[in-house]
Amino acid sequence: MSHIVNKYGVIKIESEVIARIAGLAAIECYGVVGMGARSIQDGLFHLLKKDSLTKGIHVETTPTGVIIDIHIMVEYGTNISAIASTLIDSVAYKVKEFVGLNVDSVNVHVVGLRVSR
Repeated sequence: MSHIVNKYGVIKIESEVIARIAGLAAIECYGVVGMGARSIQDGLFHLLKKDSLTKGIHVETTPTGVIIDIHIMVEYGTNISAIASTLIDSVAYKVKEFVGLNVDSVNVHVVGLRVSR
């Protein structure tokens, strides 16, 4: 949970809210086909549905802001470096704009590729 203190009081923001904003920003990026999460049974990463966006995201609160870890799956044949760079910029901007928190870092973990037929 993150806290923003101003002259009127304290605003508490759950990590789930930050994760949802980050997830929505991530799936809007070109080349990202979805979020990935590790299955407990087999240890493999699986593509998550849109209603499970936050399961592929971990938010850690620091004294200066938040650190966001995002696990994504990308489309085969796309430039992963360009996707990650765009995703980092988009997530950092949207979290700062919507929530008002500083984003210390966005760590992108590419956990799989989707091959279109």
